[in-house]
Amino acid sequence: MGERWIFDGHIAGIGTASGLRAVVGVWQLSPFGSFADVMVQQASGHRLLLAPTQEVAAFISATYSFDSVKVVEVNARFEDRLLTVDAGPLQLRASVGSRPLLGKALRIVPRALAVHTAWLQAISPLAGLLSPGSRTSGTAGSGRLEYYGVSDLHRISSAVVSWNGAHAGDLAPIRPGVTFGFSSVPARPSMARVRTTVVEA
Repeated sequence: MGERWIFDGHIAGIGTASGLRAVVGVWQLSPFGSFADVMVQQASGHRLLLAPTQEVAAFISATYSFDSVKVVEVNARFEDRLLTVDAGPLQLRASVGSRPLLGKALRIVPRALAVHTAWLQAISPLAGLLSPGSRTSGTAGSGRLEYYGVSDLHRISSAVVSWNGAHAGDLAPIRPGVTFGFSSVPARPSMARVRTTVVEA
């Protein structure tokens, strides 16, 4: 195995009635410091990355697949169960609610184990059964391997999403799943506590 990059923070997955789907990463710790990014898939299938710097955009676009990439100011805050995002064409305000059964089950697993790459590789098929479309390990772009260690999960209970200044529609399931990488997010809008590990194979 080669170089290893670790991103520690939260991932929110949000769907709208218009078909726009957004995956927001709010990273407290990363090789690039604290930052946020947004992956957007439109109803047409077009995949867009909104990244705060060229360096972050280069890394993420080398790991995932996009049809276009924009470097914009990405302001994201998650506190008191409220997620707010202002990123170029996207504005989002989401309320984070209770834990579903899966979130309660995730809390039982010690975090040191929940984020360990060997564990994540072993449970990846089970993750796909518990949350269709989701995987905890797989092959990423540029010959990299990627692991998602989820240690907590909350439902998103409500959201207001604007795209290019227009309301994107009511909160809706993330269907079809997003296709930036080997895994989608849960179909039900949610906020996950995540450690993402990317390894150069």
